[in-house]
Amino acid sequence: MKEGVFDLFYKKGLPPLEQLQKMIVEPLKRIGDFGEIYLEDVTSKSFRLSERIISDISTSYASGAGIRVVRNSNTGYSYTENLSRESILKCLADASQIAGSSKSFVTCGSDEKHNLYDVTASIYEPSEAKINLLKRVEAKAFSLSPLVEKVEVSLTESKKIILIVNSLGKVEYDIQPMIRFMVSVIVKKGNLREGGFQSAGGRVSFTWFEQHPPEQLAQEAVDQALVQLDARPAPAGEMEVILGAGESGILLHESIGHPLEADFNYRGSSAFSGRIGEKVASPQCTIVDQGNLPNERGSINIDDEGNTSGKSILIKNGVLRTYMFDLITSNHFQQPAFNGRRESFRYIPMPRMTNTFMLAGKYSKEEIIKSVKKGIYAKSFSGGQVDISSGDFVFSVTEGYLVEDGKISYPIKGATLIGNGPEILKRVEMVGNDLVISSGKWTCGKEGQSIPVGVGIPTVKLSHITVGGTHNE
Repeated sequence: MKEGVFDLFYKKGLPPLEQLQKMIVEPLKRIGDFGEIYLEDVTSKSFRLSERIISDISTSYASGAGIRVVRNSNTGYSYTENLSRESILKCLADASQIAGSSKSFVTCGSDEKHNLYDVTASIYEPSEAKINLLKRVEAKAFSLSPLVEKVEVSLTESKKIILIVNSLGKVEYDIQPMIRFMVSVIVKKGNLREGGFQSAGGRVSFTWFEQHPPEQLAQEAVDQALVQLDARPAPAGEMEVILGAGESGILLHESIGHPLEADFNYRGSSAFSGRIGEKVASPQCTIVDQGNLPNERGSINIDDEGNTSGKSILIKNGVLRTYMFDLITSNHFQQPAFNGRRESFRYIPMPRMTNTFMLAGKYSKEEIIKSVKKGIYAKSFSGGQVDISSGDFVFSVTEGYLVEDGKISYPIKGATLIGNGPEILKRVEMVGNDLVISSGKWTCGKEGQSIPVGVGIPTVKLSHITVGGTHNE
C-alpha cells in the first residue's frame, strides 16, 4: 500500500523519496530548523437529488504540496500544485525566507500506528446503486406525510491521500475515505412552512448503509419539520436547560473546545489561558478530544503533521488538564502533539479538534427531565457564535421543547442560548448515561479553514442559563 501511495505522487511528477529527503532533511537539520513537505491528492464525487430528479453529479480533483519551514516561533509556508523538483525547491526557498532566522525547534510528536478505517474507499464504484439510494430516501420522505412539499437528498464521497516527509527523517502517509449523506425536507401546512435536516456518515465506505438504513434519516428530518409546525414561541429569561444527547455537543465544541486549542492559549487569548490544574467545571464534567475512534467523521490515523492521532483528556472531573497541540504549540508547552490539522495543502496546520465530547455520567434521560420544574429541552442546534477570549456565546436551538413539572410539554421555536462557556461548565448539575457521538454532520471552521469533526455529549442538565425567546410571561 505504501508503494502505491508513492507511485501515485511519482506519476504526478514528484521526485523520488531520497531526493525529497536530501532537499529538506540535511539543509534544515544542519542549522537546527524544522521543515516538512505535505503532499495531498483528493478525489471527491457528489450526487444531488432535488425536485424529484438527479440535479447534479460532479467530480473534483485536487493535488499539490505544502512546504513549511519553522525557526523557533517563526513559520514560513508556501504551496504548489506542481510536484516537480524545481517547484518544490522554489517553495522551500520561499518558506525559508519567510521564516527568517531564530533558535532551533524541537518536536514532540507521536509515532505509534493506527488502522481506524477501511482505506478501500467506494468512490470509484458504479453510480447506479448510489443514485438508487437517493431515490429510496426521497420516496420514504414523501410517504411519511402529505404535508411534505419538498425533499433534497445528497451523497458526497471523497478519498484523500496524504504523504508527509519532514526534516527529522519522518515519512508518514494515510488514505482517508469520507462519506456524508444529507436529507432536507420542507413541510407546508396552510401558509406555514418549516424545514428539517439530518445528516450521517463518517470515514466509511458505501457498504456502511447496509447496517445504517438512510431511510431513518428521512424519518428524522420529516419528524423534525412536522414538530416545528406546532411549535410555540420560546419563552425568554433565565431558566433550567437540558442539552440533548448527541447534536448538542456542538455547543461544547464551540464554547469549550476552541478555547482549549493550544494556539489561543499560547497567545494568551483564551478564557482558559494559564489555568492548567484549576477547577473550571462541575466535578461531573470530563471532556475528551479523541482522534483515534474507528470510523468517526473526525477520526484520523495520523494528523496533518504525520503524528499518530490520540486521546486528550482536556478536563477531568472538573479540573483543566491540558490543551490540544500541533507541533509548534507542543514545542512551547513540551506536550505531545497529535492535533495538527489543515483543510488542504494550501493551508498551514494548526491545533484543531477531532472528535470532542463529554463522557457519560450516571443519570438516565428520564431522571434528568423529571428533575426540571420549568425550563427547556434543547435537542439540537444549528450553530452559533463564540468569543474565544471571553467564552461568551450565542447558539440557536433548531429543535426544542418546554419542560414543565418534570415532563416535556410542547415544542418551541425561536430559542437561543446565551451564556459563557467556562461558566456553564460550573452549572452542570446532572450528566446522563446516554453519550452519543454525532454520526457525520459537522464541519468546523477556524481562520478560514474547514475540516470534518465529530461532536458528542450525553443528556446534560444546566442549573440555569439565559434563554432568548419571543414569549415573555
